[in-house]
Amino acid sequence: MNTFVAPTVEWAALTPILIVLGAAVLGVLLEAFVPRPARRAVQLVLSLLATAAALVAVVWRWTVVEAEGPREIVGGALIEDGPTLASQAILALVGFLGLLVIADRTESGEGAFVAMAASRPGSPEEADSTRAAWVQTEVFPLTMFALTGMLAFPAAGDLLTLFVALEVLSLPLYVLAGMARRRRLLSQEASLKYFLLGAFASAFVIFGIALLYGYSGSVRLADLAQAVPATVGLDWLLLGGSVLVIVGLLFKVGAVPFHAWTPDVYTGAPTPVTGFMAAATKVAAFGALLRFVYVVVPDLGWDLAPFMWAVIILTMLVGTVLGIIQTDVKRMLAYSSIAHAGFVLIGVISLRSQGISSVLFYLLAYGLATVGAFALVTLVRERDTEGNVTGEATHLSQWAGLGRRSPAAAVAMVVFLLSFAGIPLTGGFIGKFAVFSAGVDGGAWVLVLLAVLASAATAFFYVRLVVLMFFTEPDGETTAVVASEGLTTVAVGVAVVGTVLLGVLPGPVLDLAAQAAVFLP
Repeated sequence: MNTFVAPTVEWAALTPILIVLGAAVLGVLLEAFVPRPARRAVQLVLSLLATAAALVAVVWRWTVVEAEGPREIVGGALIEDGPTLASQAILALVGFLGLLVIADRTESGEGAFVAMAASRPGSPEEADSTRAAWVQTEVFPLTMFALTGMLAFPAAGDLLTLFVALEVLSLPLYVLAGMARRRRLLSQEASLKYFLLGAFASAFVIFGIALLYGYSGSVRLADLAQAVPATVGLDWLLLGGSVLVIVGLLFKVGAVPFHAWTPDVYTGAPTPVTGFMAAATKVAAFGALLRFVYVVVPDLGWDLAPFMWAVIILTMLVGTVLGIIQTDVKRMLAYSSIAHAGFVLIGVISLRSQGISSVLFYLLAYGLATVGAFALVTLVRERDTEGNVTGEATHLSQWAGLGRRSPAAAVAMVVFLLSFAGIPLTGGFIGKFAVFSAGVDGGAWVLVLLAVLASAATAFFYVRLVVLMFFTEPDGETTAVVASEGLTTVAVGVAVVGTVLLGVLPGPVLDLAAQAAVFLP
Protein backbone atom coordinates (compact mmCIF):
# COMPACT_ATOMS: atom_id res chain seq x y z
CA MET A 1 0.00 0.00 0.00
CA ASN A 2 1.42 3.37 -1.04
CA THR A 3 1.67 6.00 1.66
CA PHE A 4 1.94 9.69 1.02
CA VAL A 5 5.18 11.24 2.24
CA ALA A 6 4.82 14.93 2.94
CA PRO A 7 7.63 16.94 1.32
CA THR A 8 10.00 18.94 3.43
CA VAL A 9 9.35 22.62 2.85
CA GLU A 10 12.34 24.94 3.20
CA TRP A 11 10.45 28.08 4.06
CA ALA A 12 13.55 30.26 4.03
CA ALA A 13 14.15 29.46 0.35
CA LEU A 14 10.58 30.54 -0.43
CA THR A 15 11.02 33.94 1.23
CA PRO A 16 11.01 36.13 -1.93
CA ILE A 17 7.84 34.50 -3.26
CA LEU A 18 6.11 34.44 0.13
CA ILE A 19 6.78 38.14 0.75
CA VAL A 20 5.15 39.17 -2.53
CA LEU A 21 2.29 36.67 -2.15
CA GLY A 22 1.65 37.83 1.40
CA ALA A 23 1.51 41.44 0.23
CA ALA A 24 -0.97 40.47 -2.50
CA VAL A 25 -3.27 38.67 -0.05
CA LEU A 26 -2.99 41.49 2.49
CA GLY A 27 -3.76 43.96 -0.29
CA VAL A 28 -7.07 42.20 -0.94
CA LEU A 29 -7.97 42.51 2.75
CA LEU A 30 -6.99 46.18 2.75
CA GLU A 31 -9.47 46.78 -0.08
CA ALA A 32 -12.22 45.59 2.25
CA PHE A 33 -11.23 47.29 5.51
CA VAL A 34 -9.24 50.46 4.79
CA PRO A 35 -11.32 53.62 4.15
CA ARG A 36 -11.34 54.71 0.52
CA PRO A 37 -9.41 58.01 0.99
CA ALA A 38 -6.44 56.26 2.63
CA ARG A 39 -6.50 53.13 0.52
CA ARG A 40 -4.15 54.23 -2.28
CA ALA A 41 -1.35 55.37 0.03
CA VAL A 42 -1.54 52.21 2.14
CA GLN A 43 -1.57 49.92 -0.90
CA LEU A 44 1.35 51.75 -2.51
CA VAL A 45 3.52 51.62 0.60
CA LEU A 46 2.73 47.93 1.14
CA SER A 47 3.50 47.00 -2.47
CA LEU A 48 6.76 48.94 -2.66
CA LEU A 49 7.98 47.65 0.70
CA ALA A 50 7.14 44.06 -0.26
CA THR A 51 8.90 44.31 -3.61
CA ALA A 52 11.99 45.89 -2.06
CA ALA A 53 11.98 43.25 0.69
CA ALA A 54 11.74 40.52 -1.94
CA LEU A 55 14.82 41.95 -3.68
CA VAL A 56 16.70 41.95 -0.37
CA ALA A 57 15.56 38.38 0.26
CA VAL A 58 16.86 37.31 -3.15
CA VAL A 59 20.27 38.81 -2.33
CA TRP A 60 20.28 36.92 0.97
CA ARG A 61 19.32 33.65 -0.72
CA TRP A 62 22.10 34.23 -3.27
CA THR A 63 24.68 34.24 -0.46
CA VAL A 64 23.15 31.04 0.93
CA VAL A 65 23.25 29.26 -2.44
CA GLU A 66 26.83 30.43 -2.98
CA ALA A 67 27.81 28.90 0.36
CA GLU A 68 25.68 25.74 0.40
CA GLY A 69 24.89 25.09 -3.27
CA PRO A 70 21.57 24.93 -5.14
CA ARG A 71 18.70 22.83 -3.82
CA GLU A 72 15.27 21.44 -4.52
CA ILE A 73 12.48 22.84 -2.37
CA VAL A 74 8.92 21.65 -1.76
CA GLY A 75 9.78 18.15 -2.91
CA GLY A 76 11.32 19.33 -6.17
CA ALA A 77 8.34 21.46 -7.18
CA LEU A 78 10.60 24.51 -7.05
CA ILE A 79 14.33 24.89 -7.61
CA GLU A 80 16.62 27.37 -5.90
CA ASP A 81 19.72 27.88 -8.03
CA GLY A 82 21.64 30.64 -9.79
CA PRO A 83 19.31 31.21 -12.77
CA THR A 84 16.26 31.24 -10.46
CA LEU A 85 17.69 33.88 -8.17
CA ALA A 86 19.06 35.99 -11.03
CA SER A 87 15.65 36.00 -12.71
CA GLN A 88 13.92 36.82 -9.43
CA ALA A 89 16.30 39.70 -8.75
CA ILE A 90 15.56 41.22 -12.17
CA LEU A 91 11.83 40.70 -11.64
CA ALA A 92 11.88 42.37 -8.21
CA LEU A 93 13.77 45.37 -9.61
CA VAL A 94 11.53 45.70 -12.66
CA GLY A 95 8.44 45.17 -10.50
CA PHE A 96 9.49 47.94 -8.12
CA LEU A 97 10.00 50.42 -10.97
CA GLY A 98 6.78 49.28 -12.64
CA LEU A 99 4.81 49.87 -9.43
CA LEU A 100 6.14 53.43 -9.23
CA VAL A 101 4.75 54.15 -12.71
CA ILE A 102 1.48 52.33 -12.02
CA ALA A 103 0.89 54.34 -8.85
CA ASP A 104 1.77 57.77 -10.25
CA ARG A 105 -0.80 60.45 -11.06
CA THR A 106 -0.54 63.62 -13.11
CA GLU A 107 -0.61 67.15 -11.72
CA SER A 108 -4.39 67.17 -12.18
CA GLY A 109 -4.71 64.06 -10.00
CA GLU A 110 -5.57 61.77 -12.91
CA GLY A 111 -4.20 58.24 -12.88
CA ALA A 112 -3.91 55.74 -15.72
CA PHE A 113 -6.80 53.59 -14.51
CA VAL A 114 -10.56 53.94 -14.76
CA ALA A 115 -12.31 55.03 -11.57
CA MET A 116 -14.54 51.93 -11.51
CA ALA A 117 -13.53 49.05 -13.76
CA ALA A 118 -16.92 47.31 -13.48
CA SER A 119 -18.78 50.27 -15.00
CA ARG A 120 -19.85 50.17 -18.64
CA PRO A 121 -17.92 52.61 -20.85
CA GLY A 122 -19.93 55.80 -21.29
CA SER A 123 -22.47 54.84 -18.63
CA PRO A 124 -23.80 57.15 -15.88
CA GLU A 125 -22.02 54.94 -13.33
CA GLU A 126 -18.68 55.65 -15.01
CA ALA A 127 -19.38 59.38 -15.04
CA ASP A 128 -20.42 59.37 -11.37
CA SER A 129 -17.32 57.47 -10.22
CA THR A 130 -15.06 59.76 -12.25
CA ARG A 131 -16.65 62.91 -10.78
CA ALA A 132 -16.26 61.44 -7.31
CA ALA A 133 -12.51 61.03 -8.03
CA TRP A 134 -12.48 57.38 -7.05
CA VAL A 135 -9.11 55.65 -7.34
CA GLN A 136 -8.81 52.09 -8.62
CA THR A 137 -6.55 50.60 -5.94
CA GLU A 138 -7.23 46.98 -6.86
CA VAL A 139 -4.38 47.33 -9.33
CA PHE A 140 -1.85 46.93 -6.52
CA PRO A 141 -2.85 43.44 -5.28
CA LEU A 142 -3.42 42.37 -8.90
CA THR A 143 0.11 43.47 -9.79
CA MET A 144 1.51 41.66 -6.74
CA PHE A 145 -0.31 38.44 -7.65
CA ALA A 146 1.10 38.68 -11.18
CA LEU A 147 4.57 39.26 -9.75
CA THR A 148 4.14 36.22 -7.48
CA GLY A 149 3.53 34.00 -10.49
CA MET A 150 6.48 35.56 -12.28
CA LEU A 151 8.82 34.84 -9.37
CA ALA A 152 7.70 31.20 -9.29
CA PHE A 153 7.78 30.71 -13.08
CA PRO A 154 11.58 30.45 -13.61
CA ALA A 155 11.91 28.46 -10.37
CA ALA A 156 9.47 25.72 -11.39
CA GLY A 157 11.03 22.28 -10.95
CA ASP A 158 8.10 20.32 -12.35
CA LEU A 159 5.66 20.89 -15.17
CA LEU A 160 2.57 21.25 -12.98
CA THR A 161 4.19 24.02 -10.96
CA LEU A 162 5.19 25.62 -14.25
CA PHE A 163 1.56 25.59 -15.37
CA VAL A 164 0.21 26.94 -12.08
CA ALA A 165 2.77 29.76 -12.10
CA LEU A 166 1.83 30.55 -15.70
CA GLU A 167 -1.81 30.96 -14.71
CA VAL A 168 -1.03 32.98 -11.59
CA LEU A 169 1.03 35.50 -13.57
CA SER A 170 -1.39 35.64 -16.51
CA LEU A 171 -4.85 36.03 -14.96
CA PRO A 172 -4.17 39.35 -13.15
CA LEU A 173 -2.62 40.76 -16.33
CA TYR A 174 -5.76 39.93 -18.31
CA VAL A 175 -7.75 42.06 -15.86
CA LEU A 176 -5.19 44.89 -15.66
CA ALA A 177 -5.09 45.19 -19.45
CA GLY A 178 -8.78 46.18 -19.51
CA MET A 179 -8.65 48.96 -16.90
CA ALA A 180 -7.45 51.97 -18.92
CA ARG A 181 -8.97 55.31 -17.96
CA ARG A 182 -9.28 56.54 -21.56
CA ARG A 183 -10.18 54.63 -24.74
CA ARG A 184 -11.87 52.02 -22.57
CA LEU A 185 -13.36 49.99 -25.41
CA LEU A 186 -9.91 49.59 -26.92
CA SER A 187 -8.60 48.58 -23.51
CA GLN A 188 -11.34 46.00 -23.00
CA GLU A 189 -10.73 44.64 -26.48
CA ALA A 190 -7.04 44.25 -25.58
CA SER A 191 -7.99 42.43 -22.39
CA LEU A 192 -10.24 40.01 -24.27
CA LYS A 193 -7.63 39.31 -26.94
CA TYR A 194 -4.97 38.73 -24.30
CA PHE A 195 -7.27 36.37 -22.41
CA LEU A 196 -8.25 34.32 -25.47
CA LEU A 197 -4.74 33.96 -26.83
CA GLY A 198 -3.41 33.38 -23.32
CA ALA A 199 -5.88 30.51 -23.03
CA PHE A 200 -4.41 29.04 -26.21
CA ALA A 201 -0.95 29.29 -24.66
CA SER A 202 -2.15 27.51 -21.53
CA ALA A 203 -3.78 24.81 -23.65
CA PHE A 204 -0.54 24.16 -25.52
CA VAL A 205 1.38 23.89 -22.25
CA ILE A 206 -1.08 21.50 -20.58
CA PHE A 207 -1.27 19.28 -23.69
CA GLY A 208 2.52 19.21 -23.84
CA ILE A 209 2.66 18.28 -20.16
CA ALA A 210 0.30 15.35 -20.83
CA LEU A 211 2.53 14.03 -23.63
CA LEU A 212 5.70 14.41 -21.58
CA TYR A 213 4.09 12.63 -18.64
CA GLY A 214 3.11 9.82 -20.99
CA TYR A 215 6.72 9.64 -22.15
CA SER A 216 8.46 9.63 -18.78
CA GLY A 217 5.81 8.81 -16.16
CA SER A 218 6.79 11.94 -14.24
CA VAL A 219 6.26 15.68 -14.40
CA ARG A 220 9.52 16.56 -12.63
CA LEU A 221 12.09 18.18 -14.88
CA ALA A 222 14.91 16.14 -13.34
CA ASP A 223 13.10 12.86 -14.06
CA LEU A 224 12.34 14.00 -17.61
CA ALA A 225 15.99 14.82 -18.16
CA GLN A 226 16.95 11.29 -17.03
CA ALA A 227 14.27 9.70 -19.22
CA VAL A 228 15.35 11.44 -22.44
CA PRO A 229 18.45 9.27 -23.08
CA ALA A 230 17.02 6.15 -21.37
CA THR A 231 13.57 5.70 -22.95
CA VAL A 232 13.34 4.00 -26.33
CA GLY A 233 10.48 3.98 -28.83
CA LEU A 234 8.44 6.96 -27.67
CA ASP A 235 10.39 9.75 -29.34
CA TRP A 236 7.25 11.24 -30.87
CA LEU A 237 5.80 11.80 -27.39
CA LEU A 238 8.98 13.49 -26.23
CA LEU A 239 9.38 15.69 -29.28
CA GLY A 240 5.68 16.58 -29.51
CA GLY A 241 5.37 17.36 -25.83
CA SER A 242 8.55 19.44 -25.82
CA VAL A 243 7.42 21.49 -28.83
CA LEU A 244 4.01 22.15 -27.27
CA VAL A 245 5.48 23.34 -23.96
CA ILE A 246 7.98 25.53 -25.81
CA VAL A 247 5.16 26.96 -27.96
CA GLY A 248 3.24 27.92 -24.82
CA LEU A 249 6.30 29.75 -23.50
CA LEU A 250 6.91 31.40 -26.87
CA PHE A 251 3.40 32.85 -26.64
CA LYS A 252 4.45 34.64 -23.47
CA VAL A 253 7.67 36.07 -24.94
CA GLY A 254 5.82 37.26 -28.05
CA ALA A 255 7.74 35.21 -30.62
CA VAL A 256 6.36 34.85 -34.17
CA PRO A 257 3.98 33.24 -35.13
CA PHE A 258 2.67 33.36 -31.57
CA HIS A 259 2.84 37.15 -31.33
CA ALA A 260 -0.61 38.21 -32.58
CA TRP A 261 -1.71 39.52 -29.18
CA THR A 262 1.33 41.73 -28.61
CA PRO A 263 0.66 44.91 -30.65
CA ASP A 264 -3.02 45.19 -29.73
CA VAL A 265 -2.52 44.46 -26.03
CA TYR A 266 0.46 46.82 -25.74
CA THR A 267 -1.62 49.55 -27.41
CA GLY A 268 -4.89 49.04 -25.55
CA ALA A 269 -3.68 48.29 -22.03
CA PRO A 270 -2.99 51.14 -19.58
CA THR A 271 0.52 52.28 -20.46
CA PRO A 272 2.00 51.65 -16.98
CA VAL A 273 0.66 48.07 -17.18
CA THR A 274 2.12 47.73 -20.68
CA GLY A 275 5.57 48.69 -19.40
CA PHE A 276 5.38 46.31 -16.44
CA MET A 277 4.00 43.50 -18.57
CA ALA A 278 6.45 44.00 -21.45
CA ALA A 279 9.47 43.85 -19.16
CA ALA A 280 8.51 41.44 -16.39
CA THR A 281 6.63 38.83 -18.42
CA LYS A 282 9.57 38.45 -20.78
CA VAL A 283 11.99 37.96 -17.89
CA ALA A 284 9.80 35.30 -16.28
CA ALA A 285 9.00 33.47 -19.52
CA PHE A 286 12.59 33.42 -20.74
CA GLY A 287 13.70 32.20 -17.30
CA ALA A 288 11.28 29.27 -17.56
CA LEU A 289 12.26 28.63 -21.19
CA LEU A 290 15.95 28.55 -20.30
CA ARG A 291 15.35 25.95 -17.61
CA PHE A 292 13.24 23.74 -19.87
CA VAL A 293 15.66 23.91 -22.82
CA TYR A 294 18.86 23.49 -20.80
CA VAL A 295 17.63 20.88 -18.29
CA VAL A 296 15.07 18.75 -20.15
CA VAL A 297 15.82 18.84 -23.87
CA PRO A 298 19.50 19.72 -24.43
CA ASP A 299 19.93 16.34 -26.17
CA LEU A 300 17.16 17.31 -28.61
CA GLY A 301 19.10 20.26 -29.95
CA TRP A 302 19.29 18.83 -33.47
CA ASP A 303 15.66 17.71 -33.46
CA LEU A 304 14.34 21.09 -32.30
CA ALA A 305 16.76 23.17 -34.36
CA PRO A 306 14.60 23.51 -37.52
CA PHE A 307 11.60 24.65 -35.47
CA MET A 308 13.58 27.06 -33.29
CA TRP A 309 15.54 28.49 -36.22
CA ALA A 310 12.32 29.15 -38.13
CA VAL A 311 10.76 30.86 -35.11
CA ILE A 312 13.84 33.03 -34.53
CA ILE A 313 14.13 34.12 -38.17
CA LEU A 314 10.41 34.91 -38.42
CA THR A 315 10.47 36.76 -35.10
CA MET A 316 13.36 39.01 -36.11
CA LEU A 317 11.93 39.58 -39.59
CA VAL A 318 8.36 40.40 -38.53
CA GLY A 319 9.43 42.54 -35.56
CA THR A 320 11.78 44.55 -37.75
CA VAL A 321 9.71 45.00 -40.90
CA LEU A 322 6.40 45.76 -39.21
CA GLY A 323 8.10 47.97 -36.63
CA ILE A 324 9.44 50.21 -39.40
CA ILE A 325 5.96 51.03 -40.75
CA GLN A 326 4.32 51.86 -37.40
CA THR A 327 3.11 55.38 -36.69
CA ASP A 328 2.08 54.76 -33.06
CA VAL A 329 4.77 54.82 -30.35
CA LYS A 330 3.25 51.98 -28.33
CA ARG A 331 2.82 49.74 -31.39
CA MET A 332 6.37 50.56 -32.45
CA LEU A 333 7.65 49.47 -29.03
CA ALA A 334 5.48 46.35 -29.30
CA TYR A 335 7.12 45.26 -32.54
CA SER A 336 10.47 46.24 -31.07
CA SER A 337 9.80 43.80 -28.24
CA ILE A 338 9.03 41.08 -30.79
CA ALA A 339 12.36 41.68 -32.55
CA HIS A 340 14.17 41.60 -29.18
CA ALA A 341 12.54 38.25 -28.40
CA GLY A 342 14.19 36.88 -31.54
CA PHE A 343 17.58 38.19 -30.44
CA VAL A 344 17.26 36.66 -26.96
CA LEU A 345 16.21 33.29 -28.39
CA ILE A 346 19.62 33.05 -30.09
CA GLY A 347 21.19 32.89 -26.63
CA VAL A 348 18.60 30.34 -25.49
CA ILE A 349 19.37 27.85 -28.26
CA SER A 350 23.16 28.23 -28.02
CA LEU A 351 23.19 25.54 -25.27
CA ARG A 352 26.28 27.10 -23.75
CA SER A 353 26.82 28.40 -20.22
CA GLN A 354 27.57 31.73 -21.85
CA GLY A 355 24.09 31.60 -23.38
CA ILE A 356 22.45 31.54 -19.94
CA SER A 357 24.47 34.47 -18.59
CA SER A 358 24.04 36.52 -21.76
CA VAL A 359 20.26 36.04 -21.74
CA LEU A 360 20.06 37.12 -18.08
CA PHE A 361 22.11 40.26 -18.78
CA TYR A 362 20.04 41.07 -21.88
CA LEU A 363 16.80 40.71 -19.93
CA LEU A 364 18.03 43.13 -17.26
CA ALA A 365 19.07 45.74 -19.84
CA TYR A 366 15.87 45.29 -21.83
CA GLY A 367 13.67 45.41 -18.73
CA LEU A 368 15.12 48.70 -17.49
CA ALA A 369 14.83 50.39 -20.90
CA THR A 370 11.30 49.10 -21.45
CA VAL A 371 9.89 50.29 -18.12
CA GLY A 372 11.58 53.64 -18.65
CA ALA A 373 10.32 54.09 -22.22
CA PHE A 374 6.70 53.30 -21.39
CA ALA A 375 6.93 55.50 -18.28
CA LEU A 376 7.83 58.43 -20.52
CA VAL A 377 4.93 57.62 -22.84
CA THR A 378 2.57 58.15 -19.88
CA LEU A 379 3.82 61.73 -19.48
CA VAL A 380 3.57 62.88 -23.12
CA ARG A 381 -0.03 64.08 -23.50
CA GLU A 382 -2.27 65.68 -26.09
CA ARG A 383 -3.49 69.24 -25.71
CA ASP A 384 -6.90 70.21 -27.09
CA THR A 385 -7.82 73.48 -28.81
CA GLU A 386 -8.62 75.10 -25.45
CA GLY A 387 -5.23 74.20 -24.03
CA ASN A 388 -6.51 71.38 -21.78
CA VAL A 389 -4.27 68.34 -21.38
CA THR A 390 -6.08 65.11 -22.32
CA GLY A 391 -4.94 61.59 -23.27
CA GLU A 392 -1.53 60.22 -24.20
CA ALA A 393 0.07 61.49 -27.42
CA THR A 394 1.06 58.19 -28.98
CA HIS A 395 1.20 59.19 -32.66
CA LEU A 396 4.80 59.69 -33.75
CA SER A 397 4.07 63.10 -35.27
CA GLN A 398 2.99 64.37 -31.85
CA TRP A 399 6.51 63.80 -30.51
CA ALA A 400 7.98 66.34 -32.94
CA GLY A 401 9.94 69.03 -31.11
CA LEU A 402 9.72 67.27 -27.74
CA GLY A 403 13.40 68.01 -27.16
CA ARG A 404 12.59 71.71 -26.97
CA ARG A 405 9.50 71.37 -24.78
CA SER A 406 11.04 68.95 -22.30
CA PRO A 407 14.77 68.31 -22.88
CA ALA A 408 15.11 65.99 -19.87
CA ALA A 409 12.29 63.67 -20.99
CA ALA A 410 13.58 63.64 -24.58
CA VAL A 411 17.15 62.85 -23.52
CA ALA A 412 15.94 60.01 -21.29
CA MET A 413 13.92 58.60 -24.18
CA VAL A 414 17.02 58.80 -26.41
CA VAL A 415 18.97 56.73 -23.89
CA PHE A 416 16.33 54.01 -23.96
CA LEU A 417 16.04 54.07 -27.76
CA LEU A 418 19.82 53.81 -28.15
CA SER A 419 19.82 50.84 -25.78
CA PHE A 420 17.09 49.15 -27.82
CA ALA A 421 19.14 49.79 -30.95
CA GLY A 422 22.27 48.31 -29.37
CA ILE A 423 24.42 51.44 -29.59
CA PRO A 424 27.70 51.31 -27.57
CA LEU A 425 27.83 52.71 -24.04
CA THR A 426 24.33 51.39 -23.32
CA GLY A 427 23.22 48.15 -21.68
CA GLY A 428 21.52 47.05 -24.90
CA PHE A 429 24.85 46.97 -26.77
CA ILE A 430 26.51 44.75 -24.17
CA GLY A 431 23.44 42.50 -24.05
CA LYS A 432 23.35 42.03 -27.81
CA PHE A 433 27.10 41.47 -27.99
CA ALA A 434 26.93 38.80 -25.28
CA VAL A 435 23.93 37.01 -26.83
CA PHE A 436 25.40 37.09 -30.34
CA SER A 437 28.75 35.81 -29.03
CA ALA A 438 26.98 32.89 -27.37
CA GLY A 439 25.15 32.19 -30.63
CA VAL A 440 28.41 32.09 -32.60
CA ASP A 441 29.96 29.75 -30.01
CA GLY A 442 26.89 27.53 -30.33
CA GLY A 443 27.28 27.30 -34.10
CA ALA A 444 24.36 29.58 -34.98
CA TRP A 445 26.49 32.13 -36.84
CA VAL A 446 23.90 32.34 -39.63
CA LEU A 447 21.27 33.46 -37.12
CA VAL A 448 23.72 35.93 -35.62
CA LEU A 449 24.43 37.41 -39.06
CA LEU A 450 20.70 37.81 -39.69
CA ALA A 451 20.27 39.28 -36.21
CA VAL A 452 22.98 41.89 -36.86
CA LEU A 453 21.23 42.90 -40.08
CA ALA A 454 17.85 43.03 -38.31
CA SER A 455 19.35 45.03 -35.45
CA ALA A 456 20.73 47.55 -37.94
CA ALA A 457 17.31 47.82 -39.58
CA THR A 458 15.49 48.30 -36.26
CA ALA A 459 17.78 51.23 -35.55
CA PHE A 460 15.83 53.08 -38.26
CA PHE A 461 12.62 53.40 -36.27
CA TYR A 462 14.48 54.31 -33.10
CA VAL A 463 16.51 57.00 -34.87
CA ARG A 464 13.36 58.25 -36.59
CA LEU A 465 11.87 59.10 -33.19
CA VAL A 466 15.11 60.79 -32.11
CA VAL A 467 15.04 62.94 -35.26
CA LEU A 468 11.41 63.86 -34.59
CA MET A 469 12.15 64.92 -31.02
CA PHE A 470 15.25 67.01 -31.69
CA PHE A 471 15.37 67.98 -35.37
CA THR A 472 11.74 68.48 -36.37
CA GLU A 473 9.61 71.56 -35.85
CA PRO A 474 6.44 70.90 -33.82
CA ASP A 475 3.10 71.30 -35.54
CA GLY A 476 1.59 73.81 -33.13
CA GLU A 477 1.19 73.41 -29.38
CA THR A 478 -0.76 70.15 -29.48
CA THR A 479 1.52 68.14 -27.18
CA ALA A 480 2.60 68.65 -23.58
CA VAL A 481 4.77 66.80 -21.08
CA VAL A 482 2.75 66.76 -17.88
CA ALA A 483 4.12 66.97 -14.39
CA SER A 484 3.30 64.17 -11.99
CA GLU A 485 3.74 63.30 -8.34
CA GLY A 486 7.32 62.33 -9.10
CA LEU A 487 7.10 58.54 -8.90
CA THR A 488 7.44 58.17 -12.68
CA THR A 489 10.40 60.54 -12.63
CA VAL A 490 12.14 58.34 -10.06
CA ALA A 491 11.47 55.22 -12.16
CA VAL A 492 12.79 56.90 -15.32
CA GLY A 493 15.86 58.20 -13.48
CA VAL A 494 16.74 54.77 -12.10
CA ALA A 495 16.19 53.18 -15.53
CA VAL A 496 18.44 55.76 -17.24
CA VAL A 497 21.23 55.33 -14.70
CA GLY A 498 20.96 51.54 -14.88
CA THR A 499 20.97 51.51 -18.69
CA VAL A 500 24.08 53.68 -18.83
CA LEU A 501 25.92 51.81 -16.07
CA LEU A 502 25.24 48.47 -17.77
CA GLY A 503 26.83 49.90 -20.92
CA VAL A 504 29.80 51.63 -19.30
CA LEU A 505 30.59 49.26 -16.41
CA PRO A 506 29.05 45.90 -17.34
CA GLY A 507 31.78 43.79 -15.73
CA PRO A 508 30.29 43.20 -12.25
CA VAL A 509 26.84 42.31 -13.61
CA LEU A 510 28.33 40.03 -16.28
CA ASP A 511 30.40 38.29 -13.60
CA LEU A 512 27.32 37.76 -11.43
CA ALA A 513 25.39 36.44 -14.44
CA ALA A 514 28.24 34.04 -15.23
CA GLN A 515 28.19 32.76 -11.62
CA ALA A 516 24.44 32.25 -11.91
CA ALA A 517 24.62 30.33 -15.18
CA VAL A 518 24.41 26.81 -13.71
CA PHE A 519 21.11 24.94 -13.49
CA LEU A 520 20.54 22.36 -10.79
CA PRO A 521 20.46 19.05 -12.71
